[in-house]
Amino acid sequence: MSKRDELIVKYAADLKDKFGVHADMDLLTKITIGCGPSIYNADSSTVSGSDESELATVKNNFLIKKLGLKDSTDLDEGIATIMDKYGQSNRNKYRVVVYYLLTKHFKKESVY
Repeated sequence: MSKRDELIVKYAADLKDKFGVHADMDLLTKITIGCGPSIYNADSSTVSGSDESELATVKNNFLIKKLGLKDSTDLDEGIATIMDKYGQSNRNKYRVVVYYLLTKHFKKESVY
């Protein structure tokens, strides 16, 4: 099993354990591939829920540029909802899991 495949299994387990979500493995795989090499770096593979600049990056680079959403307060509310569900005390908020949940939240699976 490749390192990427191992990470996809880990992300699917995270979705199941923390959110009770049975991941769409095809979508999860596509989002993981879309994140590129950042998934192998300890810092860039996670999202800091308390870092405003990090959340702005998620909003601008993923929601607006990748998913094609228009900038609005709905985007900030969507990010806040996902971060609250993940739990502020949880230090490992995997970027792929956050992106997967945001994609589902905004019903933009068709982008992938």
